[in-house]
Amino acid sequence: MHPLAVVGAAAGKLAHYAVSGVVGVLIVQKLPDAKPAARKALVSGLAGGIVASRWLSSAAEEARLQAGDMLAEARTSLGEEVPPPSAVQVDHDDHGHEH
Repeated sequence: MHPLAVVGAAAGKLAHYAVSGVVGVLIVQKLPDAKPAARKALVSGLAGGIVASRWLSSAAEEARLQAGDMLAEARTSLGEEVPPPSAVQVDHDDHGHEH
């Protein structure tokens, strides 16, 4: 996996956990005493966290795809045949259990 994709995925997960943790603490500590406006703000914050998490996940996937495209272009420039992105080499004889 390309380092940029790893960084993007890690950033997305980190943002997700950070937002979820902060909102979770606020809910546990403040929700019983919160007024309807505060509850609405918390729900809006959760919704924003979900949207941000989805955006970061999408950005990480886009980075992964672009890195794969550049790798394929580099292999092509070297005269190598580029396997399709979904090509997975599997050894059918040895897959971890007995028959």
